[in-house]
Amino acid sequence: MSSDHLQVHVHDGAGTIVLNRPERRNALNRTLLADLAQALEDLRKEKRVRAIILTGKGSSFCSGMDLVEMRETAADDNRNELWGRDAQDYRDLMESMLRHPKPIIAAVNGPAVAGGAGLVLACDVVVATHSARFGLPEPLRGITAGVVSPLLVFRIGAGHAARLLMTAELVDSAEAERMGVYHELVAEDQLWVRSTQIAQTCARGAPEALQLTKRMLNEVIGEQLFTQLTAGAAISATARTTEAAEEGLAAFLEKREPKWP
Repeated sequence: MSSDHLQVHVHDGAGTIVLNRPERRNALNRTLLADLAQALEDLRKEKRVRAIILTGKGSSFCSGMDLVEMRETAADDNRNELWGRDAQDYRDLMESMLRHPKPIIAAVNGPAVAGGAGLVLACDVVVATHSARFGLPEPLRGITAGVVSPLLVFRIGAGHAARLLMTAELVDSAEAERMGVYHELVAEDQLWVRSTQIAQTCARGAPEALQLTKRMLNEVIGEQLFTQLTAGAAISATARTTEAAEEGLAAFLEKREPKWP
């Protein structure tokens, strides 16, 4: 189940997935997205696993999509098709997490940004360290958080979501907890312990009951969510084709302020 970009462990009834690109702040490139989707499927089939913990290697949880890969795609003749596929793959990952029959606990060890924020929102329970900032800075890159936006509204409401999406601010862990993004804050050396405790607590419930509960929350109460994710993927892919995206990505990688067209 493990790969160069991902580490997977099974211990005491919990499956742990570790995003393993610390040198890139665990940015989601195509390989990591595919590996993460496969790991979730493998753990779904693993009878020993009653709950899943998702965390990141190093000082970041996940910095979002790999902007270097995104900019490289801009030089490809099939870039629109590739961007569309990338947005759809990310959208499908969010759906697979929401539909996953087992509880998923996010152990947020550092900043969770953009697509990384989406990973947090697709989890059922979130434990974070005090250094775990949260935000959607996509407008500063000339792109949109199309897939993450419906999840954000679903989890914390339209008011808080509008603030985060329009300002593109990164909020600290205390503010993220106040908004309801993070459910519990712990010291860094307690993150693994507390996440494991929550996984074990979830594992006390009947698997069928937990699966049905997730279906009630994410498919019945959130009946429009998957349709909204699809619309968001289309918006996200379209945003990547704009002049603003070209300038925003260039400015970010060149470490300068963007000059919007």
